[in-house]
Amino acid sequence: MHHATPLIGTIVAGLVVAFLMGALAQRLKISPIAGYLLAGVLVGPFTPGFVADGKLANELAEIGVILLMFGVGLHFSLRDLMAVKAIAIPGALVQIATATALGMGLSWAMGWTPIAGFIFGLALSVASTVVLLRALQVRNLVETERGQIAIGWLIVEDIVMVLALVMLPPLARIATNPEGADLMSIAQPMAATLFKVAGFVMFMLVIGRRVIPHVLHWVVHTGSRELFRLAVLAIALGVAFGAAFVFEVSLALGAFFAGMILGETTLSRRAAEETLPLRDAFAVLFFVSVGMLFNPHVLVQQPLPLLATVAIIIIGKSIAAYGIARMFRKSHRTSLTIACSLAQIGEFSFILASLGTSLGVLPAEARDLILAGAIISIFVNPFLFSWVMRMQQRFSDADALSGQGPAGGHIVIIGHGRVGQHVAAALQQEPGSLVVIEDNPDKLAKAQADGLATVRGDAVDNGILEKAGIGRASALILAIPEGYEAGAIHQRARSLNPDLKVIARAHSEDEYAHLARLGVRHIVRAEQETARRMVDLLHGS
Repeated sequence: MHHATPLIGTIVAGLVVAFLMGALAQRLKISPIAGYLLAGVLVGPFTPGFVADGKLANELAEIGVILLMFGVGLHFSLRDLMAVKAIAIPGALVQIATATALGMGLSWAMGWTPIAGFIFGLALSVASTVVLLRALQVRNLVETERGQIAIGWLIVEDIVMVLALVMLPPLARIATNPEGADLMSIAQPMAATLFKVAGFVMFMLVIGRRVIPHVLHWVVHTGSRELFRLAVLAIALGVAFGAAFVFEVSLALGAFFAGMILGETTLSRRAAEETLPLRDAFAVLFFVSVGMLFNPHVLVQQPLPLLATVAIIIIGKSIAAYGIARMFRKSHRTSLTIACSLAQIGEFSFILASLGTSLGVLPAEARDLILAGAIISIFVNPFLFSWVMRMQQRFSDADALSGQGPAGGHIVIIGHGRVGQHVAAALQQEPGSLVVIEDNPDKLAKAQADGLATVRGDAVDNGILEKAGIGRASALILAIPEGYEAGAIHQRARSLNPDLKVIARAHSEDEYAHLARLGVRHIVRAEQETARRMVDLLHGS
């Protein structure tokens, strides 16, 4: 590899090897994330062959974090954030305290200093943004109540970590030179950071809320799709960088607020679609960069401390998060999702470990345990999530059918969004009963207000379909916009009711072909129906 092309080499090696390992993982029916992590190990410094530039890989991964958080912000309004603050703030704080205490206990057993134990425990307490979002997005949980609680929890963790990064240098000075530091050396930088975070939030709510939508609406009216895509990326990356440079908050937090402001406009869906390919590509590079940090020797050199570290991350944090959620009277289903979402560590953990090592207060072996714990927890998390999703089917919680259960011959509608609401309104004028399956709390409340029988949950789960009486239903209408998810629901519904009439919608030729291959006979393509109606109007129909 030519010495003058480290950026190209890193991108090419990362994506090509990630594709190969991801395809192998898919073939073996395991999470592609496992393949991406293995790809990072293969191009990392601890295995023979080509070695990618680790510093460049980390910076490229940071772009992925920015775009992912921007995408989450598009679907996460300020109202949603305030709605979960009652559980997200105390829940995150208690969980951070619990994990930090467990980490300090392990550090004490290892003979480290109290400050080293504090940094070690803190690094084990914060979940990875990318892993959590990927897990929620793959399972279409971002816009659900449990997904929003997990994201709100994560935002609180990020804010705490921003404060921790400011506090660590003065804490390190106190630990190394107790006589030369006082309380003010901690209070002043912490107060300054809180002031900057508050200033950034106020700036985005007062200025950003006016400027960002105005700019994008102007771009839309130019008619240039290329310029619109560029504007969305410029807003996501520009606000994130500005937040870090001017207000000294994290890049991820800045991107999240930019997306949240844009999410309140009618352009949020289009903005999400335009950034999706880049989000996926850079998210893959994040996992590759994590894999590059893994030194397999730690598995042999420190097996018991590593086992204890992983237990704190996966078991200790999960139990704490589950218990906290249950204390707030959340269902088993929601509590399990939150617990599983947070059972891993990532970006901030690496930053804390690097800072602690550079300050001379965290031993190198602690850094290695943090990195190895991150790798293992990220690898295990998709499997843990799949297991939890299966376990959730055993809990009825609040997902039971509201209203009178259907006697049979009824119609089941998946989704009560824009299309689902129109379909339900039209069918309510006809004889027969309807049941709506919806996971979004606001849309569910709208369906209930309209007098419809509802089931709360993800229709991909067989248990949810059974609660809607799919085995006795006469028809299933897939009103959700995701064609591939609709295909999975169709397969499960037909396995429970082979005679079921299924009607689905498709946005693209690929989705149409996919649904047709799965045996869906009635597929509505929005563009085709719109064109047909335009022609009818032209001919005076």
